[in-house]
Amino acid sequence: MTPADIDRLSDLIVRRGLQGMAVPALLQLFCEKSGSLGLPINRALMVIDTLHPVHEGHVFRWRNDGQEDDGPVREYGPTNEGEAALSWQRSPFFHLLQIGQEELRRRIGFGESSDFAVIQDMKDAGHTDYMVFVHRFAAEGTIGEMDCFYSAWSTRHPDGFSDADIAALRRLVPVLGLAVKSASLAQIASTLVDVYLGRDAGQRVLRGRIQRGVADRIDAVLWFSDLRSFTTITDTARPNEIIPLLNDYAEAVITAIHEAGGDVLKLIGDGTLAIFRADDPAAACASALAAEADMRRRVQELNERRKAGEQPTTSVYVGLHIGEVFYGNIGSVDRLDFTVVGPAVNETSRIASMCRSVDRPLLISSDFAEMLPEAPRATLVSVGRYALRGVGRAKELFTLDPAVL
Repeated sequence: MTPADIDRLSDLIVRRGLQGMAVPALLQLFCEKSGSLGLPINRALMVIDTLHPVHEGHVFRWRNDGQEDDGPVREYGPTNEGEAALSWQRSPFFHLLQIGQEELRRRIGFGESSDFAVIQDMKDAGHTDYMVFVHRFAAEGTIGEMDCFYSAWSTRHPDGFSDADIAALRRLVPVLGLAVKSASLAQIASTLVDVYLGRDAGQRVLRGRIQRGVADRIDAVLWFSDLRSFTTITDTARPNEIIPLLNDYAEAVITAIHEAGGDVLKLIGDGTLAIFRADDPAAACASALAAEADMRRRVQELNERRKAGEQPTTSVYVGLHIGEVFYGNIGSVDRLDFTVVGPAVNETSRIASMCRSVDRPLLISSDFAEMLPEAPRATLVSVGRYALRGVGRAKELFTLDPAVL
């Protein structure tokens, strides 16, 4: 590979990185182009941490050596305990971090030590040369645990990597690492806004909807729910039980909403505010009602598990309504919230709070009931008209027929 080849490949990787090419495709392009230019890569592995509530990072693989493939991408969880920690501590990457070096090479086809399990695996698979890099980020370039770009490169060429091959890798891998870091940062941004703002709101923010006062008027089904007797539970339960309890019930509520096509906008203590876009009002109302039924099933299963573990249990109150809302950014110049506001939001909150007064787990507004398709509407029964605090007129509220609940 000539200096001109290295420059052209660097330029290609930079351009594809700027265009947003997916990392597996970027790695494949890099390896295949390198091979066509005389750099004999047979396997490549890249690792980069991320900022995610479940996954610690991603492993990207490429190979053309005829061996079975584990797939181009694998997500991994925490590496600070158990077998995952031991595996990490036995890796050449960890070794390089410990000794403060950036690279390690083992010419395993020519008598050099295969002193790490992964390198012995490469030797057993017929590889002759193995090169590892750790490229560290400066403190200001670190997010969460994402502080390094790790990579490993191996060949089955009878002569291993030449000196020119190693020089080319030293020039090219940092360029590839910068493109991978760019893609990882974009993925982190998407993950964070989805997790903390909700899926639809998060993607709107990423598309540039970040100016104060910019809001859309939309029709939406509104969901507001909270936990029964939560204050009593917090007063009587052990302190270390409160957060796990909230997480367990939030999981049941949020999963049911998401699987029915809704978006969770806020978690307010034990309360949940969600919307279902009502471009088709009947379908949105039916989806919200299906989510409530799914949530109720999940909570029942959860309560059985918690009772078996002698943990406190509760149930969920839900209020459902439909109406026009403002959906967008509200707040100060430097602290915004992407949410819904309007009379319909306040009404939904008041409807949910009425569940306690009438001792029903679900209350539905007459506006919502009128929009339901005929079959689910036939399962509703009126619980009467009520004056809701802060609402000008009394509202007739409905619930599911007790035979249905």
